[in-house]
Amino acid sequence: MESKCKLTYFDAMGTAEPIRYLLYHGKIKFEDNRVDFQTWQSMKTSTPFGQMPVLEIDGKKMHQSIAICRYLGKKLALAGENDWESAQIDMAVDTVLDLRIKLSEFYWESDETVKQRKKATVLNETLPFVLERLNGLVKENGGYLALGKLTWGDFFFAGISEYMNCVTQFDITKDYPNLAALKKKICELPDVKDWISRRPVSQL
Repeated sequence: MESKCKLTYFDAMGTAEPIRYLLYHGKIKFEDNRVDFQTWQSMKTSTPFGQMPVLEIDGKKMHQSIAICRYLGKKLALAGENDWESAQIDMAVDTVLDLRIKLSEFYWESDETVKQRKKATVLNETLPFVLERLNGLVKENGGYLALGKLTWGDFFFAGISEYMNCVTQFDITKDYPNLAALKKKICELPDVKDWISRRPVSQL
């Protein structure tokens, strides 16, 4: 019997897009449950820790986007084969996550003066520092983030880069050919490409 799967998130890409990429790539049928802010306020207490995304499989709820991606990666044979290999993926993914958090901090800052200061630091210092090293990491791994092969970490980077592009208002991979090639590789996988061609238009 096929599992019943539902992904709940805002009507946006955000931290749910890597999960969608993995679900579509793995041909896992799921309900893409998108909620608006008002609906979210009324259902927030019903989620494990008052956060989204939430992936529900046969009534069991999972939260935290990276934990969900890691779980799907194991199911789809896109994870490490031992603890050391798993750590290679985790290190790369956590680095990407740190960058996303830094970008989010300036984007959602309400004090305009503080926001501009944070933005300048992130765009002029943090972003190039991290992307240059990630670009080198992909080169070392033959076109992938880790292990010299396709892993769930590559899907995480490709999906979350969509959010980061929206925040920065430019393609973060434009000066980093190895990262650009990796993202293109993921986005041109047949089921991911099909999803991208028909997904709802979103600002984030």
